[in-house]
Amino acid sequence: MSQKSIEFSSQPENLASVRAFVREFLESEGIPKKDREMLVLGVDEACSNIIRHAYQGATAQPISLMCERLESMLRFRLRDFGVPADASQFSRRALEEVEPGGLGLHLIERIFDEALYYPQAVGTELLLIKRLGNCPCS
Repeated sequence: MSQKSIEFSSQPENLASVRAFVREFLESEGIPKKDREMLVLGVDEACSNIIRHAYQGATAQPISLMCERLESMLRFRLRDFGVPADASQFSRRALEEVEPGGLGLHLIERIFDEALYYPQAVGTELLLIKRLGNCPCS
């Protein structure tokens, strides 16, 4: 098992360095470029959702990300301290509607094998799981 973690604040400008961090981790684990870019996109979307929904756009709020390679999977653990996520209340825009926004949950569900939301007393822990051998883009 290998792991790397990063903490950052909820400023959208920080997402570029988070993407680079995830990309570097995946590259060090030998994940093919095509799969790597899809996983980076999924983690980026999850971070954007935290900023937009858990912190309602407030900046300077803490977010932590741990990237883990286990024997048979990759796991991304995101933790925020904002409004707890209630997955039963998530809304998804119909894929047929051509307009900006609202596709993040579709992307996350397509890229990862599991997206598990664990509301905490304050905030949420989100686990994004990708089993090795399953191409994120298939």
